[in-house]
Amino acid sequence: MKINKLLGFLMILALGVLFVNCTSDPVQGPPGQDGVDGVDGVDGVDGADGTASCVSCHSNATREPIDAGFAVSLHRIGETWEERGFYFGGTACSKCHSGPGYTEFIETGTITPRPELAAPLDCKSCHGSHESFDFENDGPDYALRNTAPTSLDLAPSIALDFGDASNNCITCHQPRNSYEIPTLNSDGTYVVTSSRFGPHHSPQSTMLEGILGAEIAGSEAYDPPGSAAHRQGASCVQCHMGESEDPEIGGHSWTPIEANCIECHGAVPGEANGFSSDMATLLALLQQVEGEGYDEDEDGNIIPNGEVVIGIIRPGSESSTNTGIFSDVAAMAAWNYKTALEDQSRGIHNPEYTKALLKNSIEALQNEN
Repeated sequence: MKINKLLGFLMILALGVLFVNCTSDPVQGPPGQDGVDGVDGVDGVDGADGTASCVSCHSNATREPIDAGFAVSLHRIGETWEERGFYFGGTACSKCHSGPGYTEFIETGTITPRPELAAPLDCKSCHGSHESFDFENDGPDYALRNTAPTSLDLAPSIALDFGDASNNCITCHQPRNSYEIPTLNSDGTYVVTSSRFGPHHSPQSTMLEGILGAEIAGSEAYDPPGSAAHRQGASCVQCHMGESEDPEIGGHSWTPIEANCIECHGAVPGEANGFSSDMATLLALLQQVEGEGYDEDEDGNIIPNGEVVIGIIRPGSESSTNTGIFSDVAAMAAWNYKTALEDQSRGIHNPEYTKALLKNSIEALQNEN
């Protein structure tokens, strides 16, 4: 029995010594040699700058000349209702003279009367959100609100297509639908009901196309629509928005750059040949035309009153018209005069069409007397 206890004690003592040896820290040997470095990997290809296409337009260097040009343009008239005056006499005016009005018309085809229409045109009037950011494949769309062909107010069946950005101009730069274009008719008369008779203010697109004049037959032929040299070989944007170091010329000032004229014509024409002379002759004839006054009954019917009215264009004025009953030929000639006047290019947009309208009108009035 005592031997067994002794053996057990010895075994416990041996295990304790073994446990102590197992848990003691070993002596650290010397460090091994460094391994051989691996082969360098191939550099990856640099990715495209995610903001490069945005910066090309949305940088101060790009934006500041645009702001400076727009500030001196006729598109930027007045900041407040008072400064802009009659432009907001109705929603018809706001279509082109109001930033919110133009935007709403392009998007919906209508305009809602509201005080906000007093806001002037600004960048957001013509430019909205980008339709595409894939400029490489889709091209820079400049976020223009309207690049599609535009139907004309006076002739809805006609949609002018000047190409992309220039189509944005047609919306407003066309004759308004205030008055019907006069034509020869069975009773030979035309009633002028307003001092503002004629194509209201901006027939540039239709003059460039060579349409919507009152085409009186005469010695000058009318070229086919769309055949004018400026219509075939240029565009609104090309002539009016060229690059320039001067913010008051080209770009968003829309003042044509003389270099564009010189490139094709070798000089800068002040007007189409004979324009001033023909306009002066036609104006004098229109100021001498005789018409008849009228009254209206309770149903709005026109009743001649026998009063003599001198001048379909008021004597002493270059644009205001007399109200009255005039010959259809006189009304057509007045329409053509006002078209050439309101075009404001002095015949340059379409010299041949302008010449035909003016000279044939002159001949027709001279033959009436």
